[in-house]
Amino acid sequence: MAETVRSIPRPLVRTNQWVIVLSVVATWITGEEWNLAIPLVAGLMGLFFGFNPIMKVARQFLKKEPSAYIPEEWNQQQFNQGISVVCLAGGLAGYAFGWNTLGHAFTIMVAIAAFVAILGFCIGCFIRFQYIQWRTKKRIGNQN
Repeated sequence: MAETVRSIPRPLVRTNQWVIVLSVVATWITGEEWNLAIPLVAGLMGLFFGFNPIMKVARQFLKKEPSAYIPEEWNQQQFNQGISVVCLAGGLAGYAFGWNTLGHAFTIMVAIAAFVAILGFCIGCFIRFQYIQWRTKKRIGNQN
């Protein structure tokens, strides 16, 4: 019997990534760090409640059935969302406390990761793959 893998349609993932990029750019341009709260709160809701309001709104604009789009693995997206939440929170805290270097470091990382993912290479996927490989090798090594 085949195992069902929970997934998210790619356009919804891309919309979330664009919101992250645009929120970071808006923060840099305006100096208003609270722009980061939009993707941060959506990401936290996605992680803790399985409900991302950005994706929920974007779902209304899908032209086809969600299953007709290229699927993105839900677990992988949760991992990526966790990384982005840490970076967005670090950026927001850095700017809010006047630690602009910290704010820039975190927002540059999350903006680059989201934009590169939009272009087709998922940094979070690469990190998770390497972690799973390492964990598997460690588990096999412990059995010998």
